[in-house]
Amino acid sequence: MFYRTTTPSPLGPITLLSDEQALRGLWFADQHYFGAGYDLNQAADQATPVLTTAKRWLTAYFAGQQPTSDDLPLAPAVTTFRQRVLRVIASVPYGQTITYQAIAERLGQPSAVRAVGGAVGHNPLSIVIPCHRVVGSDGSLTGYAGGLDRKIALLTLEGADPQALATGKLRV
Repeated sequence: MFYRTTTPSPLGPITLLSDEQALRGLWFADQHYFGAGYDLNQAADQATPVLTTAKRWLTAYFAGQQPTSDDLPLAPAVTTFRQRVLRVIASVPYGQTITYQAIAERLGQPSAVRAVGGAVGHNPLSIVIPCHRVVGSDGSLTGYAGGLDRKIALLTLEGADPQALATGKLRV
């Protein structure tokens, strides 16, 4: 059984989805691939310990703290390759960025940049698995399923250089 709730955030409402054990999804209401792979209408709209923990995590994050997902079990329903990509993204420290190319290289598949991009774009656990920290090889602020404005806001919250964000390029 799946459970869902919607919680407010400074960047708009966020829908959370879990089962009894782990967080399965975290999406902005208007983002690309919202609820992909799930029939959210079939999920029970009720609080669970996992969803309560996820809400606390988001509250801490938007307060400028640096919460870890150690106490927040995650279970994205993605392919093995995408799981590997998400693990690399999850290892990127708060306030830092990584390029699509660097992810492909860490996976030992330097020619898989496009596949990495697909995995990043379909991340079902936005913010918690911080795909907003992924940038182009030249530091350009490339797409984000939640919208480029939200990507900029999340990077700003994490201390990214405002001048670099204004030019659309971060140092990598």
